[in-house]
Amino acid sequence: MNATLLESLTQQLPAGTVLVGDDIGVRHHCDWTGRNPLPPMAVVRPASTSEVSTVLRLCHEAGQPIVVQGGLTGLAGGATPRQGEIAISLERLTGIEAIDPDAGTMQVRAGTPLSVVHDAAAAVGLQFPLDLGARGSCTIGGNISTNAGGNRVIRYGMARDLVLGLEAVLADGTVVSSLNAMLKNNAGYDLKHLFIGSEGTLGIVTRAVLRLHADARERLTAFVAVDSFDALVALLGAMRRGLGGQLSSFETMWSDYYEFAFQAVAPGPRPFAEPHSHYALIEMEALEPQADLARLESLLADVLDAGLAADAVVANSLAEASRLWIVRDSAGQLIPTLKNPISYDVSMPISKMADYLAEVERRVAPILSNRSVWVFGHLGDGNLHVITSLENPSDAPSSDHAVYSPLTGFGSVSAEHGIGVIKRDWLPASRNEAERALMQQLKSSLDPRGILNRGRVL
Repeated sequence: MNATLLESLTQQLPAGTVLVGDDIGVRHHCDWTGRNPLPPMAVVRPASTSEVSTVLRLCHEAGQPIVVQGGLTGLAGGATPRQGEIAISLERLTGIEAIDPDAGTMQVRAGTPLSVVHDAAAAVGLQFPLDLGARGSCTIGGNISTNAGGNRVIRYGMARDLVLGLEAVLADGTVVSSLNAMLKNNAGYDLKHLFIGSEGTLGIVTRAVLRLHADARERLTAFVAVDSFDALVALLGAMRRGLGGQLSSFETMWSDYYEFAFQAVAPGPRPFAEPHSHYALIEMEALEPQADLARLESLLADVLDAGLAADAVVANSLAEASRLWIVRDSAGQLIPTLKNPISYDVSMPISKMADYLAEVERRVAPILSNRSVWVFGHLGDGNLHVITSLENPSDAPSSDHAVYSPLTGFGSVSAEHGIGVIKRDWLPASRNEAERALMQQLKSSLDPRGILNRGRVL
């Protein structure tokens, strides 16, 4: 970054907006992966859309590459600075701007943490159903830029399905404000879809209009053990048929992940006396709590009688349900305890999963630090999280090849975490040549100088 640009940024933005040198905190050096940390040349913290516009206009004129940072909870290296970049942090671009309970909408600024959105929706008797383990630190802008999924995709869809409109700033500083608050609006192109899931490579999202839903009177949680993957799939089908639209989560854990998670984050009595091969954490949104509890218990009794499940429990308190969810959401605590861990986020048709995992375990076995590959995920939407722990960090490319290569032609190397830098070279496994060429054409059109999140995705 040249001195003229730094001077212009400092002069045209409020005091304290631009940080350099020792004023740059270490948190801006890397996203949650911890891989390849690098301090940016400067950190710019705009507090309004107009300030974001000013920053991008000046950087565009100077040809200065930038990296966009939100809550820094990403797992694809997308927010980690690269050589010669400045960081635009949206940590000051926060706040709920409007809520319309009758229409079920909320307008929010991009740097607002997801948990704040949850609380604001709950205060008016509604919910924003996008939910994931990093809810306390991830931001709405980051959720939108990666098209986040999370625990309730099976009922409510991805982030894309929960955004009605948004405002974004293009690479040259142009503000595109399309803050649509209507469910139906077929007037031309729906431009929000250019930015949702594009990981900040086409523009920086600054505001969004979110779609809210009626909140459940109560959430019922069941934990079910099964003894085969086929039984797990059959259990999912039974829950879908029996609970219909009230089934909001069907989270799955393979035995190694289950055992490790309970030891690490939830010591004490286990839900089941005997070990099993797979476990399902099932959430039902209750409309009539007592009647729905009886229906859930009856359905579980039926699947036990049919041999689809080996054992089952229903949480009888919020504390019990929370303990079960902590186990499912514990990957963030588990990964740092492993030797040379790599976390993967893949998706595929459910019918392909068993063979896929067998192939991954066969390929990766020679380079593991122990025998385990930890697997958990959102079975209902075909999303698996796979964690490997390597004997040597230099084996990371071999681990990537073992996990990603078998997906070619039928799966995705990124279900909900994005491509960023870490998965960029594997994009051809999931997107064909014509798709990638069109992506590049869009990138060149909207960011002709290539300053926005350069080297991410493409």
